Amino acid sequence: MTAEQRSTRTLTVGTTTIAARPVVAEFFGTLILVLFGVGSAVLGAKYIGPVGIALAFGLTLLTLAYALGPISGSHVNPAVTFGMLLARRLTAREAIQYWGAQLLGGIAGAALLLLVTAQVRSVRVSGAFGSNGYGSRSAVGVNIFGAFVAEILLTFLLVFICLAVTDRLALAGFEGLAIGLALAVANLVGIPLTGASVNPARSLGPAIFAGPAALSQLWLFLIAPMIGGALAAGVHRLTHPTAADRRENAQGADTGRKPT
Repeated sequence: MTAEQRSTRTLTVGTTTIAARPVVAEFFGTLILVLFGVGSAVLGAKYIGPVGIALAFGLTLLTLAYALGPISGSHVNPAVTFGMLLARRLTAREAIQYWGAQLLGGIAGAALLLLVTAQVRSVRVSGAFGSNGYGSRSAVGVNIFGAFVAEILLTFLLVFICLAVTDRLALAGFEGLAIGLALAVANLVGIPLTGASVNPARSLGPAIFAGPAALSQLWLFLIAPMIGGALAAGVHRLTHPTAADRRENAQGADTGRKPT
């Protein structure tokens, strides 16, 4: 979604102008994703298992895509925003504002989840709390290299799908379904490995409340998804024509020259 397509209502903080509605949408959307997605792992893992958790994440993102997509694009993920930035679908200022809103939203969502969890005696927060991890903190004991590669590839899938289905060439109206399914698939594969981050904001909030062990491994889940987002933007540029490519092809058609 381009800057022109998003809401133009703004507020001014000091000398900085902020597009209020998209930023609030990204904050609120990330809060919801963490609260309900991570909440399904913290409170419901015993009852719904990994498949249920994956569906909770995917269905939450699907609904957010339709609810908030027209306002902010419903990135709710710094890696998706990074991919959109590299694809020139938003400005650097917008990206920075989105990142701030997403990270704060992830922390707020985890804080609300902590409040709910505190009312449940059988749930222990310290050490896990839906945080991501590798080694002894991985269900299958994946090592640090395996976790890094997995997070890059899983995030690549999600961000590439986000870029592809929001491209002008995509079939309109089904973007949210494809994006939600992509996150569900990423979680189905990633939950046994790392707990499936694919989203720095999703990892940051729970790690803050989970304790030192989670925080010591947090760096991987901040860096690897961003690399995956950048890789997705690069591949998308190879597979989908840019606006400049489309203009060149259109000009070639008008002059009788064979489009490239």
